[in-house]
Amino acid sequence: MRLTPRRSSPPLRSPEQRRGDPETSDLLSLNGVRKSFGDHVVLREVDLTIEPGQCVVLIGASGSGKSTLLRCVNLLEVVDDGVITFEGRDITDPKVDGDEVRSRMGMVFQAYNLFPHLDVIGNVTLALRLVHGVGADEARTRGLAMLDRVGLAEKSGARPDDLSGGQQQRVAIARALVANPRLMLLDEVTSALDPELVGEVLDLLTELKGEGVTMLLNTHEMGFARDVADQVCFLHDGRIHEQGSPDQVIGDPQQERTRAFLSRIRA
Repeated sequence: MRLTPRRSSPPLRSPEQRRGDPETSDLLSLNGVRKSFGDHVVLREVDLTIEPGQCVVLIGASGSGKSTLLRCVNLLEVVDDGVITFEGRDITDPKVDGDEVRSRMGMVFQAYNLFPHLDVIGNVTLALRLVHGVGADEARTRGLAMLDRVGLAEKSGARPDDLSGGQQQRVAIARALVANPRLMLLDEVTSALDPELVGEVLDLLTELKGEGVTMLLNTHEMGFARDVADQVCFLHDGRIHEQGSPDQVIGDPQQERTRAFLSRIRA
C-alpha cells in the first residue's frame, strides 16, 4: 500500500511558543467517555480536561483503565459513548480523519515499538517522511537534533538491539517528539525497564515538562508524578475516583480507595 505524505509539519516551537499558543481553552477534553470490550466495561463516564502546557498523570492499579483511556484519546480504540475534543474538534465524530488527528499527537508505548530493521535515525525520521511529508534531508537534520536533545546523537547509526532499554525508550520519545505534536501520550513508559534505567527516562520527561510539552501519561512512579504533574487522576474500575493536585491526591488523598492504592504502592 502506498502512503500519501501529508503536508510538512511545522518546525519545533520554543517553550515560550508552546505556552503562548493562541488556544486559551482546553487542548483536550473528555466528557462522559465510556468504553467496553464485550461485557467488560473498561471506562465509565470519564471526564477530564487538559490545558496547553499541562502534565496530567493517571495513576491506579493495573486494569483500572489507564492505558485504554490513552488509546481512546489517540483513536486507537473507538469509544462507546461520550465525546473527546482535541484542539476544539470532536474527534469522536466518525467523519474525522483518525490518521490526521494522530499526526498531531505523539504516543509512546510500554515496549518501545521500534523497527528492528531500521537504525535509530531511520526510526526517528520514518513518520516525518511518510506521514508529514518532510524531505529526507530536513527529516535527518531534525532527527539528529532531536536525538541530541535526548542525549543519543552518537547512537544515530545503531540498531535498536544494540541499545539498552532506557536508550530504546528515549529513541521512542524522540520519534514521538520530532513531529512537534500538540500532545504527548505516554503509556507506562518505564514499566519494561530495569530499575537502574528508569531514572534516565524520568529525567527526560521532567525536562520536557519544564519546556512546556503537554503530556498525558500513566505511571506507578509516585515520586515522579508528584514532582511533574499539574493534576493527578486516580482511576479505579474505569472511573476517576479522585482528581486534583499531586499534593492533594498523592500527599493527602480524600478517598479511601485512593489511600488503599497508595498504601500498596508504598509498601
